[in-house]
Amino acid sequence: MLANKPWKLEAIVRLVLSVFACFFGGSLLATALYVAGRGADVRWKFLLISTVAFAGFGGTLALLRKGWSKDNVLPRAIVCLVFFYIGLSFGTWAESVAKRPAGTVSTGQMIVSLVCFQGAALWFMDRLLKDSAMSWKETFGFGNKWPRALLWGLMAGALFLEVGMLLQNLSVEAMKHLPVPIKPQEQPSVQTIRNAASWLESVVLGVGTILLVPVAEETLFRGILYPAIKQAGFPRLALWITSLLFAVIHNNIAALLPLFVLSLVLTFLYEYTGNLLAPIAAHAVFNALNFASIYTRG
Repeated sequence: MLANKPWKLEAIVRLVLSVFACFFGGSLLATALYVAGRGADVRWKFLLISTVAFAGFGGTLALLRKGWSKDNVLPRAIVCLVFFYIGLSFGTWAESVAKRPAGTVSTGQMIVSLVCFQGAALWFMDRLLKDSAMSWKETFGFGNKWPRALLWGLMAGALFLEVGMLLQNLSVEAMKHLPVPIKPQEQPSVQTIRNAASWLESVVLGVGTILLVPVAEETLFRGILYPAIKQAGFPRLALWITSLLFAVIHNNIAALLPLFVLSLVLTFLYEYTGNLLAPIAAHAVFNALNFASIYTRG
């Protein structure tokens, strides 16, 4: 059983909005790298629209970092959502102007995305813990029978690989037999890793995929969001919502089912061990094996 965390609801909301403002801002920044090599007309139009989008995301982050109290929480939340909506709307417009082909992600774009999402998530979560006068070790149970938690995580990550591949194959077959068949696409990140131009790019992407991604995503989804929703009185909803969100953010319909089931497994691991190291290790092993299979299976 996980211990309750002394976090306020508004602090969690501010954290989530901050992370997703950085996530969408990072996606737009990655697109800007693609646009930089295109024609002048596209660059100027994209620049004007994306400037408004970045201003919206920047305004969102500025408001979220200010202190919120009972007297100003509602007006600030409304203004913050307006800024976020402006950023999201103009960002979507800018993406359509860029006309970047689906699944086209360069190494530089992927690194930008990693920094702006996973990197930003770790930074904002660290600020949350400092504001709550809590350490990473006590908050996420890193000292709680860590050898046992690590062992469970390593075994779960290794064992789930085949299960994940089976579920993905089932998803692909189901997509082919829909009334309107959907052609499965490989995850953009997998294509980027496969097409890395040098061993240095492969190492950088490997470090990000195997180390940064598991730590950031497990801390956010299992360490923060899951217990926060659970403490609010919705334990089942916490499990399903965080698992669905975890699967959706990877932006690949063929991987939706295996990632959803993986998220359920990772949550059960955290509940069973009381140590976030278990799901982090499982996630890292799962990513490492998938990373290796990209090169071994071609």
